[in-house]
Formats: sequence, C-alpha cells, structure tokens
Amino acid sequence: MSELLNELRKTGVFYVATVDEDGQPHVRPFGAAAEFEGKVYLCTNNTKACYKQMIAEPRVEISGMQPDGTWLRLTAKLVRDDRDEAKEAMLRQNESLRGMYRVGDGIFEVLALTDVSCVKCSFTAPPVVIE
Repeated sequence: MSELLNELRKTGVFYVATVDEDGQPHVRPFGAAAEFEGKVYLCTNNTKACYKQMIAEPRVEISGMQPDGTWLRLTAKLVRDDRDEAKEAMLRQNESLRGMYRVGDGIFEVLALTDVSCVKCSFTAPPVVIE
C-alpha cells in the first residue's frame, strides 16, 4: 500500500474541497480511498454536485486530521476512470461501499488522484512530504 493511501486511511474521514462554476468553494467529507495500478482513487456518485464540480474543475484540495493530532494537506487533479477493474478495486478495498454502489449501476464513479502534492503537518514538528 502506498504511503499516501496509508495516511488517508489513518485519517479516516477527510475533507475534499471543490469549486462550482461561480468559483464558490465547497467542502465535503469522504472516507473511502483505494489503490489501483499505483494510483490512489476516490469515489462518488455521478448525480451529486461534487462529481459535476470535479469533472468541470478537476483540481481539488484534501485535508484531514489524524488521531495523533497531525493533519494532511493534499492537492491533486482528479481523473475519471470508467474501467470496471478500477471500480472493483474500490469496492474490494472498501467493503462498506457495497451497500451504496455496484459496478454497472450507472452512478458509481471512481477518480484517480494525479499531480499529487501532500504534506503531513503538526504543531510540534516540521512538515513531512508524503509520496
């Protein structure tokens, strides 16, 4: 498992910031992430506003606090992956999603994080770059 995915999983709930067509930022909680073909993936429902925002403006920022008081600051671009294999990997690595999504349901979308920059921050230590 990549260090980035491991850090997101330690965070549990993380918050993804998107922007709408007027430039208004929106932040939403996410909790599922997976690794497929060496990339970290997120998922959502294609009927949601956040999905439409991610497609229109794929740059996002992600932040989340870990139980030890450290937090992540991550920037990335999201790239939609419509392959069933990527969706299956998301479901396999996040069993809790099976009650909401299935491959071929017409709403389940997975997006790969690309151009990722991630820093783990703390009030008591210097920032650490996460690869």
